[in-house]
Amino acid sequence: MQLQVARIGKPHGIRGEVTVQVLTDAPQDRFVPGTELTVEPASKGPLTVISARWNKDILLLGFEEVADRNGAEELRGVKLFIDTETVDEDDDDEGWYEHELVGLKARVGNDVVGTVSALRTLTVQDLLVVEDSRGEEILVPFVEAIVPEVNIEDGYVLLTPPEGLFELNKPEDKKEAAPAETKEAGQ
Repeated sequence: MQLQVARIGKPHGIRGEVTVQVLTDAPQDRFVPGTELTVEPASKGPLTVISARWNKDILLLGFEEVADRNGAEELRGVKLFIDTETVDEDDDDEGWYEHELVGLKARVGNDVVGTVSALRTLTVQDLLVVEDSRGEEILVPFVEAIVPEVNIEDGYVLLTPPEGLFELNKPEDKKEAAPAETKEAGQ
């Protein structure tokens, strides 16, 4: 499976280097000289990394196939991918790619409450998007206290949600009436 790790930005200098928007949490492992990256659109690659360096907080990459600024300019907007089959299994024992999680059944105990439909990566914490049987999205904080088990082989994630988590993200008109509202309606 292909995993996007960066998007090429503007050229840097006259020797064919480009700035990249990094989309991986391990750029030091993904952009090692000699690494061949698949690209989109395919007509622009593949590209082989010959240099990777940081200029302040911007990653600059050089490729064997690009010798000058004009060649670098032609790569603007190109997406860079790695093949996840070639990534070392020991690379991240505690992490999962989105494509590994999507489609897993979300269970609370032995009850299936939905299916994982996406992973939203945010700065503070990641969220699993679980679609319930009514097609509604439930946002579940992807932390060990709430998602203690991810079992890719058996096709499920185990959830231990705090009370009210499944109602928290519903639109106001779909939430059950609060006790105070019920009391006022009866008077």
